Amino acid sequence: MAAWRVAEVRTVADLGRILRGLRRRHARGQGGPELTYRELAAATGWSHGIIGEYLSGRILPPTDRFDVLIGLLGASPAEQGALATARDQVEENRRGSAPVERPVPRQLPLDVFGFTGRAAQLAVLDAMLAAGERRPAVVISAVAGTAGVGKTALAVHWAHRVAKRFPDGQLYLDLRGYDPGRPVTAADALAGFLRALGVEPADIPEDPGERAARYRTLLAGRRMLVVLDNAYGADHVRPLLPGMPSCLVVVTSRDALTGLVAREGARRIDLDTLTPGEAAGLLSTLIGPRAGAEPDAAAALAEHCARLPLALRIAAELATSRPMAPLAELVAELRDEQRRLDLLDAAGDPRTAVRSVFSWSHRHLPGAAARAFDLLGLHPGREFDMYTAAALTGTGTGRAAALLDELARGHLIEQAGPGRYTMHDLLRAFAVERATDGQAALTRLYDHYLSTAARAMDTLFPYERGRPETPPPRTPAPAVGEPGQAARWLDRERPALVAVAVDAARHGLARYAVDLSRVLWRHLEVGCHYQEALTLHGAAVEAALATGHGLSGVLTNLGGIHWWLGDHREARARFEQSLASARREGDAEGEARVLGRLGLVHERLGDLDEALGVLRAALAIYERTGNRHGQGAQLVNIGAMCRRVGRYEEAAEHQLRAAAVFADLGDLRLRGYALGNLGALYSLLGRHAEALTHLDQALTDCRAGGDPGGEGSAIGTMGAVYRRLGRYPEALDHLHRALAISRETSDRNLELETLNTLGETLGLMGQPDSALARHRAALALAERTGDRYEHARALDGIAHVLSGIGRAAQAREHWRAALAAYQRLGVPEASRVLARLGDPPIPTP
Repeated sequence: MAAWRVAEVRTVADLGRILRGLRRRHARGQGGPELTYRELAAATGWSHGIIGEYLSGRILPPTDRFDVLIGLLGASPAEQGALATARDQVEENRRGSAPVERPVPRQLPLDVFGFTGRAAQLAVLDAMLAAGERRPAVVISAVAGTAGVGKTALAVHWAHRVAKRFPDGQLYLDLRGYDPGRPVTAADALAGFLRALGVEPADIPEDPGERAARYRTLLAGRRMLVVLDNAYGADHVRPLLPGMPSCLVVVTSRDALTGLVAREGARRIDLDTLTPGEAAGLLSTLIGPRAGAEPDAAAALAEHCARLPLALRIAAELATSRPMAPLAELVAELRDEQRRLDLLDAAGDPRTAVRSVFSWSHRHLPGAAARAFDLLGLHPGREFDMYTAAALTGTGTGRAAALLDELARGHLIEQAGPGRYTMHDLLRAFAVERATDGQAALTRLYDHYLSTAARAMDTLFPYERGRPETPPPRTPAPAVGEPGQAARWLDRERPALVAVAVDAARHGLARYAVDLSRVLWRHLEVGCHYQEALTLHGAAVEAALATGHGLSGVLTNLGGIHWWLGDHREARARFEQSLASARREGDAEGEARVLGRLGLVHERLGDLDEALGVLRAALAIYERTGNRHGQGAQLVNIGAMCRRVGRYEEAAEHQLRAAAVFADLGDLRLRGYALGNLGALYSLLGRHAEALTHLDQALTDCRAGGDPGGEGSAIGTMGAVYRRLGRYPEALDHLHRALAISRETSDRNLELETLNTLGETLGLMGQPDSALARHRAALALAERTGDRYEHARALDGIAHVLSGIGRAAQAREHWRAALAAYQRLGVPEASRVLARLGDPPIPTP
């Protein structure tokens, strides 16, 4: 290992340099090559990408991973101790450095109106907070108790009391552990928290373990409060626990969370029902002077509600809605209702009291409100609005809004935001028990979501082909005719749309799952909503397999998500399944669509001949069916492939034909793609002025078409042109803009290309360290995605930088690896690398 001292290690980059030195020394000691990312990944279970981030000095490894890594790289015991000290010093330096502007999330829901009692529990929580400030351990409060006992109310109320003690923010999430629907997984929860902490969707790791590591890294040194509501057990929340004592976590659950107490040292607060005095105080707050005027009746009312806060609030609302009725009369009614339910409920069931209050309150609702409540329980999503209520009830929006307001006043639903509502899971279960005519209501609801989603997609992507025909909505629908309206609706309703697809697949309405996949695939891809896309398309595939309806299209959609995630081999498997299905179904358009995508996968995996053959087969089908839009898309892809293998005249011909097709059809977005590819080709041929003209028009077209990926590609290619012209400041400006877009859109192909072009530019500018960092980042990403061409290009770039700083032997090793890869691909770059391996001096690219 190169000589170093702990005091000299100040940054993550310094630590990365030492790790790389260890890796090189280990290789020398073993008499072989350096440990590859693949070998390190196999030994640790981590991904290639995160290993590359650690070794490049971009991300500080967590303590446990750092210890494992330096052990694998051959550090001696003495070195391991020194390195551990150095790592801690780097982390301390990061905390003490100049503050970087970071998001400060404020996610706590509204405080509970009329919160009463719980003085002892609040005191315990206050004491735990004080203790947490004095000892280096994570303090977790696991608030356990039965349904309706007020766990969430206590956690949220206390969180508001102490929020100022956590200046870096408060995170809150309802994990829905006991909701009738699907609980929020730890992976999804981490993705949401990472977004709240400022991580771009494209930069959120796919692996749940890496998400947890990134989450802990972001919380390191920050004073944050994390409230995890409604967990179903200890394993549900373990990945969400920070790794630093500066953060406090409050967990609520009906489970005792014994595992958290035993393993993580959590302090459990077992929340019981309210005391008689606390229950009386809550009723007095909610009902007013009547409770004090009839103390015996108020006490009896509290006992009939089992002193459960949820039941007490519902009963109090019913009392206030009948101001002239004595409380004793209401108590008698409730007693009768409980006798009726006692015949149906198991003795000792803690839900009996709360269900009797629900039933009592429900019986006093007007008929329309009662029916609306029952049907709202069927909604598979977490939130709903007047449009979804109108669809479920078959009414207009005005009537639906009035019904929602009436139910909210009775605490049977809760407001979740302007015009949006949610329902407690116990109330949802009670509503589902009572719902009749559920199939018709769900069909109206699914029709509402499917038709509105289709109209929104038509607004945002008018040139997209192949969406299913959807009937006009039978109930009022929101306005989605403007791009802003459509985008806001899709973003707001995306969780519900995914839930609808999953629910439809489970309830024998498979067509809706399949059609939602076919409608929403582009929105989910462009918006980087990959986990939701995997859930939705996965449900659609299951539905299609069960019914035989639309299997090819949904398999293509699922494969497309794996493509965006960089898992090209999984994408290829899905596309091949889709191709077989399309051919069985005799779906020519579906066959052409999947062939086009399969060709791109073959190209990334290095089989260029197969890629060209598949793309030409797709073009032939589109020519046979007369689909000019499909023809233009394949001309773009074939032209790009011809450029890659050095058939430049053919490449230009295809791009010009494609640009003419899209100009005629009015699709500016794809005309921009054709012109951008043409610009890249002209730049290779030295026709830089023409290249910039075409790229400028491509940028204009992609912006007009609302395609940020195409915009980023045009900007990145402009950067490559400016590099060839020697205009390095302009090149860097364009390339950094392109890199930002690639990460916002999660376009891994664009990110790879841009990283390598940045490396080439920085190398020419005499910045070898920065150039190496970019090429190595590209190499790590290419290893993860399987992109053979960009992998070879990264090796080529690394070799060139190493040669320029006098490390000729290492440069030649990298060039030999690049040459072998280029020769397997059959691309022109092979001859240039072969020349570089000749006698020195080695020519500049």
